Amino acid sequence: MDTFEIKYIFRLPHGRTETFDLRLDPQTLELLNKPAKDLPFWARLDFQQCPHCPLSEPQYPFCPVAANLVDVVKRFESIRSYDEMDVEVVTSERHVISHTTAQRGISSLLGVLFPASGCPHTAFFRPMVRFHLPLASEQDTIFRAGGMYLLAQYFRQKQGLGGELNFDYLDRIYSNMNLLNMNVVERLRHADRTESSVNAVVLLDVFTQTLPMVIDSQLAEIRYLFAPYLENSSPTQEEIHSKPFQLSGGINTT
Repeated sequence: MDTFEIKYIFRLPHGRTETFDLRLDPQTLELLNKPAKDLPFWARLDFQQCPHCPLSEPQYPFCPVAANLVDVVKRFESIRSYDEMDVEVVTSERHVISHTTAQRGISSLLGVLFPASGCPHTAFFRPMVRFHLPLASEQDTIFRAGGMYLLAQYFRQKQGLGGELNFDYLDRIYSNMNLLNMNVVERLRHADRTESSVNAVVLLDVFTQTLPMVIDSQLAEIRYLFAPYLENSSPTQEEIHSKPFQLSGGINTT
């Protein structure tokens, strides 16, 4: 596979259509699409630069997140946050069509653009880009973010880097994202007629603020789904490596 592709099609009021064909490197999940030319002042790295930004000029004259937002802002500058539209998303695995608001559709698009932009703070979310779930609910995102994080801990442990089963570092990742989102909002407020894009970032940020506070309670709510894993009797190593073996729930695994 030369590229990993995600297509967003926005069918706006009055018959207008805006299409975003996103091409990503299949290994790094970085965006291959080039940012717009003649980037505005608000996209410069040193304009409203995040206080925790590890990048510096002249290697990075423009903020990677802001640079990839320019085209989005331009195309939706006359659209209001609550304008209704049909959003169609096509990946190699799924085809999703939803009637929703501009801010929710754009926010879903930003859920791909931010991690794929090249910003070090957003790179942690690239596994979720590879398995992108458009217009995901809050519970969908908590399940996916928690699963992604715990898989990362598994890979760290396998590599001898140590892993943890609590979500302390995930909290830190989301705290950094919250700070980034707020600075992106300040950038966008200096652009003309960007209400829908600003609110899309704010909507995206709602989750970054709430996840550290609700992840334990939200995960507790779906604990019942994992009942087969939580039975008192667990198979021994010998049983695990023998085929077939009988699980406690009476299911024969072959």
